[in-house]
This record gives sequence, structure tokens and C-alpha cells, in this order.
Amino acid sequence: MVQRIDVTGADGVRLAAWEFREPPAEPLRPAVLLLHGLMGRALHWAGTARWLGERHRVVALDQRGHGHSTRPAAGPGFSTPLGREAFVADAEAAVDQLGLAPVILVGHSMGALTAWQLAARRPELVRALVICDMRASALGEASQQEWEEWFRRWPLPFPTQDAARRWFGEDDPRVERPDPGRGAFFAEVMHRAPDGWRPLFSRSQMLTARETWVHDAHWEELAQVRCPTLVVRGLDGELGRAEAQEMVRVLPAGQYAEIPDAGHYLHYDQPAAWRAAVEPFLEGVTADAP
Repeated sequence: MVQRIDVTGADGVRLAAWEFREPPAEPLRPAVLLLHGLMGRALHWAGTARWLGERHRVVALDQRGHGHSTRPAAGPGFSTPLGREAFVADAEAAVDQLGLAPVILVGHSMGALTAWQLAARRPELVRALVICDMRASALGEASQQEWEEWFRRWPLPFPTQDAARRWFGEDDPRVERPDPGRGAFFAEVMHRAPDGWRPLFSRSQMLTARETWVHDAHWEELAQVRCPTLVVRGLDGELGRAEAQEMVRVLPAGQYAEIPDAGHYLHYDQPAAWRAAVEPFLEGVTADAP
């Protein structure tokens, strides 16, 4: 069973949080907050939440501009509603309002960056952290321009959800070989519009959100994370092995895991291997918890 809980985020933005309730085999502490990546949604964590729910209270957040959360207003006269500070403040609000602290944060891609920035700034709120395929280095302007061009190539609207699945998993020029996990990921962010299937999010807002972190390196805040932290990468993901291992070295309590035959969407590509990498780390954290 999944229960929706509304959270008030930064600037009063309404956020949809989803609590996954399963009959617990053990006490539901420490709790887990799941943070999806750019363009993602809480639903992407459903498979992970099923096994996490056996031992933890599990909440997944639709971050601002994503899923069923509010798309914040943007333009002249508004602050930076899709900036880094807002995303971190939203995660902090979810932890506080839902009584999750000290929480285990599990973040994918941009959600991982949000997670480690929160852990660095509010260490008393965070028991442990899992970073899933997110780089600490700056990506640069060329990367942002590539995304702009990629968004322009989307053949919207898709006639069916399966057509979206096929395009993102097979026909997208960015896909070197068939990638069913990627196709499934993007199919689940599409919704039926009057003229076909379109993304739940605004592509221009996604570019705006990405603009606020893509030009910066995030090593300094990573080094400030004091809690136990697992850095997980897919062998064919966006986070390279050398950078991942350097992230582990920089972290005061870092650990490393690598998942073969997985790309950026590794929890979709190899869900069993993802669980096998993460679960022992969380068991250790749980065993050490008061």
C-alpha cells in the first residue's frame, strides 16, 4: 500500500511524498527517504521500496517540478525556485515534517547531490547516505548545451506509452545499444495528454534546475559529510570508476560498490544487484543505530 502525504516545501511549494507501507518484520527505524534524479519521480523507487519496507519506514519524495509535486512559478519577480537551495530545503522539510530523523538518505543522480548537500549542512538529521551514480565534478557548459539539443529531438507527443519506452530504450540517438531500464524509466514519467503522451515535467524547467549545479564542483560539501556513505556506480553509468573512488577517499566514512551490466539507471537495469550492493550497507547502519 502506498499513501500520499503532502509536504510544504521551501517558498510554500506543495510537495507530494509517498509512504510505502508494508507489514514490518522489525522496528521501522531508521527511516529511509528516497530522492529521485532529474526528470524522475517517486514511483521510480517502487521496486527498491518493496524490499526496504521489510525493515524500514520508507518515504519517497516527488521533488519540486517533478511527478505530482507543484511546478513552481518562474520568471521576472521570482527567486530561484529551481535552485540547489530550494531542493535541499525541500528535502529538509520532508525529514522534519514527517518525523524521519535521523534518516537514511538514498539519492539517485541529482537526488544524490541533494542528499549529500543536506547531510553536509544538517548532519544531525542524517544517519547514513547512499549516493547512486552522481558525479562531484563540474560537467560544464558543453554538457548543458548537449541537453538542450537532446530535449529538442524528443519526438513529442508519443502516440502511446510503449512508443515512449521504445524511443528512450532503443531509438534515441544517445542510446548506443538497447537499454530496457532506460526505456522503462522514461515511460514512467509520461502521462496521457489530449494529443498523446507527454512528460510530467517541463523540459525548460529541467534545464533551469540543471543549470544551477552543472557548472560547479561539489567536492567541498561532499567532504563535509560525516555519516556512513555508500557510493554506488553502474559500470556503464555516468560516474566513472576513478572519480567514484576519489569520492570515497574524500568522504570521512565512505564505502564503494560497483554494479556490472548497469548504466545510469542502475536500480532499473539490475535491481537484484542494486539490492545486493545496498542492503548489506544498510544492515550495518541499522545494527549500529541506537
